[in-house]
Amino acid sequence: MAARLASDFWVRAYLKRLELADIPAYVTARGQAESGAVMVKCARLDGSAQLYERRSDLMGGGWKWMLLHDGEEAEVDASIRKQRSFDPDLWVIEIESRDGRTLLDEPGLDD
Repeated sequence: MAARLASDFWVRAYLKRLELADIPAYVTARGQAESGAVMVKCARLDGSAQLYERRSDLMGGGWKWMLLHDGEEAEVDASIRKQRSFDPDLWVIEIESRDGRTLLDEPGLDD
């Protein structure tokens, strides 16, 4: 089993990839540097958003990005607030992408 990267390192690398792809992104909540979980919100700039979280893939092993919520942006924000209420170590990255492009399916980010 491969070792996981520290959360802050992974976040910095992900933000750089997004920057190189001209996708605006912001850290809206900083979690624990070493092992905080990461959620990615993709605001589609039309009032809707998607929320992703990296979870253990029980069937295939390893880790996989899972879509947690897809709907009105206010509902996605409420879901994030709820998650942060019981996990203050949670990182939240917000992306602005009309077409919903997150890069999470790219090599190095999808596993």
